[in-house]
Amino acid sequence: MAGILGKKIGMSSFYDEKGKNIPCTMVEAGPCVVTQIKDLEKDGYSSVQLGFDEKRSIRTTKSELGHAKKANTSVKKIYAEFENNFTETTEDGSVSQRECKLGDVINVELFKEGEYVDVTSTSKGKGFQGVVKRHGFAGVGDATHGQHNRMRAPGSIGAASYPARVFKGMRMGGRMGGKQVTVKNLQVLKVIKDKNVIILKGAIPGPNNGYLNITN
Repeated sequence: MAGILGKKIGMSSFYDEKGKNIPCTMVEAGPCVVTQIKDLEKDGYSSVQLGFDEKRSIRTTKSELGHAKKANTSVKKIYAEFENNFTETTEDGSVSQRECKLGDVINVELFKEGEYVDVTSTSKGKGFQGVVKRHGFAGVGDATHGQHNRMRAPGSIGAASYPARVFKGMRMGGRMGGKQVTVKNLQVLKVIKDKNVIILKGAIPGPNNGYLNITN
């Protein structure tokens, strides 16, 4: 599937034709530059590498500059690979296969209003959390009978002499969030071409200004 890199702007409201208020997320999708094309003969698989968002020159390395120079573009902050099956819509409304070349620009014209996309991003990091917040445990819930500070404790986590260990995968406290999450089938409510913005129905994991992979 083809895709594009983007950045989460934030959540807002969208009103449909019937006046219904729909929660939505605004995403800056592209423009992305084709920085590398991989083929079966040289790399063993076919894909297109896209770069998004300008990187400060003071933070770039010589290898990054050389990589960007091949595509006649500037160094980008993030890169990602997508399948090389991009399509484009002509003026008469017909859809044709697009063959990407180094330096080509992919923007929001890749998407159509009403279609569904998958969005992959990194969820917000919550730090170290206990079992009540991390796994939804109820806790003791009763302050009487000498419970003292056991309100949000996990309770028993294993048996006694057998098996004399804690099973792997036991739900316990630990680091929460900060993981790659994919939300599927988000509807494209509106495409704002002049600002490279698409409006997606629903919520997307991650903070504002967080980077996203959007595939259709």
